[in-house]
Amino acid sequence: MKVHDLVFVDTETTGLDSRKHEIIDLALVRVRQTWEPGQKPQFALIDEWSAKIHPEKIQSADPASLRVANYTVTGWTDAISIKEALQIFSERTDGAIMVAHNVAFDAGFIDTALAEQSLPNKMHYHRLDTVSMAYAKLHSTPDVGRYSLAELCKHFGIVNESAHSALSDARACFELFKKLMEL
Repeated sequence: MKVHDLVFVDTETTGLDSRKHEIIDLALVRVRQTWEPGQKPQFALIDEWSAKIHPEKIQSADPASLRVANYTVTGWTDAISIKEALQIFSERTDGAIMVAHNVAFDAGFIDTALAEQSLPNKMHYHRLDTVSMAYAKLHSTPDVGRYSLAELCKHFGIVNESAHSALSDARACFELFKKLMEL
């Protein structure tokens, strides 16, 4: 796992069910990891990308999810199609290990969307979850009772300037990952 790039991924969606809702904001932060014997790992940013995606099934969207994602029709005027976004995503994540905060959620939406578009998932099969990592490292820390990205960012002093936008959350996940790796 140490020889693969890491790709921090975040999605914003129109709901919680990947079978009926869809991705409307997708981002990645790709990082090269370097491991030297006896030293802490080093992480170098090599790529960032995000896209707003034009919803195709907006009628099935959960209004609460749209509010969380800050979705507006005018804010998505330059959105691209899901197929175009996933083609770019697939190329930029080739061979990398996916890392996300609650990786099962994002991976579920990405896997479903890739399958619906008949596109390959080129990421490495391993996946890392910062929620699980945080729980493993912080379970006995008295002032940590919740493991949301917002709460963990607050705990570590990480600034997430635009929470619930995919790129900002992917960046925050990368910063959280680095803090957890130092513990």
